Amino acid sequence: MKNLLFLSMTIILFILTACTPAVPDGLMIASGSILQSDNKRVKAPEPISDDRAALAKGNAAFAFDLYRQLKTEDGNLFYSPYSVSAALAMTYAGANGNTAKQMAGTMHFTLPPETLHPAFNWLERELARRSDGKKEEAFRLHVVNAIWGQKNYKFKVTFLDTLAENYGAGLRILDFIGNPDESRVAINHWVSEQTENRIKELLAPRSITTDTRLVLTNAIYFKAAWKYKFMEEDTINVPFHLTDGSSIDVPMMRQTMLFNHAEEDGYRAIELLYQGEETSMLVLLPDEGEFAEFESSLDYQKVSDIIAGLENGNMSLTMPKFEFESSFSLKENLAAMGMPDAFEPSAADFSSMSDSKELWLDDVKHKTFISVDENGTEAAAATAAIAVCSIPGTITIDRPFFFLIRDIETGTILFMGRVLNPVA
Repeated sequence: MKNLLFLSMTIILFILTACTPAVPDGLMIASGSILQSDNKRVKAPEPISDDRAALAKGNAAFAFDLYRQLKTEDGNLFYSPYSVSAALAMTYAGANGNTAKQMAGTMHFTLPPETLHPAFNWLERELARRSDGKKEEAFRLHVVNAIWGQKNYKFKVTFLDTLAENYGAGLRILDFIGNPDESRVAINHWVSEQTENRIKELLAPRSITTDTRLVLTNAIYFKAAWKYKFMEEDTINVPFHLTDGSSIDVPMMRQTMLFNHAEEDGYRAIELLYQGEETSMLVLLPDEGEFAEFESSLDYQKVSDIIAGLENGNMSLTMPKFEFESSFSLKENLAAMGMPDAFEPSAADFSSMSDSKELWLDDVKHKTFISVDENGTEAAAATAAIAVCSIPGTITIDRPFFFLIRDIETGTILFMGRVLNPVA
């Protein structure tokens, strides 16, 4: 049986029209090479606790802001708020003026740039540390960044330094002008490699044009086994009740174990730990008939309160196996959330990236895949017991629900989604 698999990719496309490549404060780049700042990635001491908390809170707030934008999509929904935040943090390093102000507000970047980017550096290294000393098949959490630039176009040294020091990213050189489709294929190949060949066509034909000058990518790969695996022989078909009142038979996994859980008016919650107990899946099951009301109330504070209220106890859990993909163009969503200037040619200001006044953000692409089964979790993104003798409580996930994959110590929401129909 395959493990649970998460895949997510965030792509940012910069379009530049009718501009001259010659700028006085820049580096000339040639095709077939990687332009890397001489500065090495900083292995800085941990940021102060206030900075860590501010980053986690801001990223989580953005996660729920984005969910409110995406929830209008039909059907199941899955995305990686961390991947989007990391990719846009790299973009923010090149922004100035009102564009930077709008991006900071939309992304909840409350830290100044001189501490924000080091905080992202710390967070990525902290997430990578989750894999230290663990068997590869039991747990992997890998984050990687890559930037793709037009050959012979100049980018500012300070921008490249920031990316190298805090995101470990050099500029990979492509010829968008001469070979836009070959460039698209090259990026898709990198995406496929970083996601274990699960996302093979992130950028569709004609999504890269001769006007493209820069593409920023963030990839996250996550693989983890449940701390307590479900027994495959216990999986049976059980009705899952859809929001329209109908039902459909789906494969349901079952086990009785000590779980952190909570039950309040309007919802039930249960947390499934992965091996190592540093990451978990939090499942939120609205009461019958209250899915829409619960979804409307879902935000960072509500989930924080739910997590704080979890108690350990013996529970008999029944939940579905499921597998689906999600794909988004986030341009309109991000503009509606408060950063329209970045997508407006006449208003965008990315002058910290290049002296050109004609760089603007064309789109933010995001694509994900998830598959849940008895064994655990595998995830990729290139854009997450004390025995008692009491009678167990029971929770059956047999109607639409929400879930989050989170890093427990940092509070980072790695992935987030909802399941309306497990077999869609």
